[in-house]
Amino acid sequence: MAGESLIPVVVGVGDIKNESRRFEDAVEPAYLMIDAIYKAISDTGLSPDTSKKLQSSIDSLDVVATWTWPYSDLPTLLSNKLNIQPRHKLYSHHAGNAPAKLFDDAARRLSQGKSQIAVVTGGEALASLNAFARAGESPPSNWTKPARNVSEVFQPKGSGKEENVGTIHSVGLPLHVYPLYENGLRAYRKQSLRENMKESAKLYAEFSKVAEKNPLSWNFGKPAETEQSLSTITGKNRMICYPYPLLMNAFNTVNLAAACILTTTQTARQLGISEDKWVYPLGGAGTQDSNNFWERPNFYSSPSISRSLDAALSSSGLSKDQVHLFDFYSCFPIVPKLAAIHLGFPSDGSKPLTLLGGLTSFGGAGNNYSMHAITEMVRQLRKYTGTSRHGLILANGGVLSYQHAICLSSGPRKDGLSYPVKNPLPELVTDVVIPGIDVQAEGEAVIETYTVEFNRDGNPMFAYIIGLLKATGRRFVANHADDATLVELSDPGKEPIGRSGYVTTDVTGGGKNIFSLKLPTKL
Repeated sequence: MAGESLIPVVVGVGDIKNESRRFEDAVEPAYLMIDAIYKAISDTGLSPDTSKKLQSSIDSLDVVATWTWPYSDLPTLLSNKLNIQPRHKLYSHHAGNAPAKLFDDAARRLSQGKSQIAVVTGGEALASLNAFARAGESPPSNWTKPARNVSEVFQPKGSGKEENVGTIHSVGLPLHVYPLYENGLRAYRKQSLRENMKESAKLYAEFSKVAEKNPLSWNFGKPAETEQSLSTITGKNRMICYPYPLLMNAFNTVNLAAACILTTTQTARQLGISEDKWVYPLGGAGTQDSNNFWERPNFYSSPSISRSLDAALSSSGLSKDQVHLFDFYSCFPIVPKLAAIHLGFPSDGSKPLTLLGGLTSFGGAGNNYSMHAITEMVRQLRKYTGTSRHGLILANGGVLSYQHAICLSSGPRKDGLSYPVKNPLPELVTDVVIPGIDVQAEGEAVIETYTVEFNRDGNPMFAYIIGLLKATGRRFVANHADDATLVELSDPGKEPIGRSGYVTTDVTGGGKNIFSLKLPTKL
């Protein structure tokens, strides 16, 4: 049986939204996080004196890496401002799975007696920073001195400088890779391009309805997007990389922060925190697929998503049918779709899959979106104190790379087991079959998946093709070889996946592969 005194519970949550983009109102991420932590302390319902006691007893501080500002040591900065001396301080890697992973790890330390009061926090001020940049102004002089050039903030995330198969072909950003999976899943399920767009639009329309009613949403109070507005290509909803227009891409230009306070049932009772504030972490799990998207088994499933969901449920002593509330990460529609399909749920939003409204409508919040999912899950589950209600959160990072899922509940585990002593999954998925990769390819081939990037005028600009050589079955990455192929791949009335063509290496173009739907003329 679990030691009753070491059962982890969430006792306080806080969210901060700075809606203003005026220069004089700009608040850097560190201070948004501090405000969120103070709000979480207040949320415990303790008196001012006991709240100070709780604050001074914080011995664990985990911080989600912020996109906005390059701090030299953010956990120490926060600790100094809060006048606390945590034994455990950690600044996460850059990925959207971090909130769930840090939360899971904090609950585990509490259950093992390694901590008594833990704080997990994160935040962004990209809207304020973007306002300065658009006006040609320097970053705020009163913000903490940056550890490096702030201009790096505006470089695309994932734009590594090392040369590899992806960079040779200028492909590898999230806006490229997630569409590769959406197109791959569409073809695998034998959807038409029109059916697929309708499904994505319906899903995100449902998400937008949720965000419209959430006061913490960046789009709170604005009319919800509709299936028609989401699927219609306009100047304000231009196609980015097929099949995703702008409104199906994450919106990260927000000023949002969130924090959670976790402790044990014993400490919560000693402090006098009412049990109607308690929400119970049950378990979690996470793993990752290869960082190299071309080294994955296929483009219609995610082993890391499937395994993280299954292991999180199993480690929490739950089945999917026992879960009442969900928030699946949604930087692009493919992520909640893959999660829903794996669990046997509808992938069009007819079953609620978000508490927040998704990264387009609620706001992307950099790496920290799922921290807001945790705080909202806690608020929702508190409504069912004394009953049995469960929630599941999936946090995704990279280019469908990193996953972490966690389960929370309105009550303690029914099986009497302790919080899982470790992540049940390995760090990396390695037991999957992956086609061999030809860095330089030559021969007849078939398209495995693809996407087309469009310019701001709405014209197709660049095609990215993942293909398989007919002779060997080996995989390659390529760009379009000619305008005719680019036009064909951009036609919303034709399915390119499965079509044949020819790939060759352009030795004059930096060694990249180029693919044409036209077979070479035989002499």
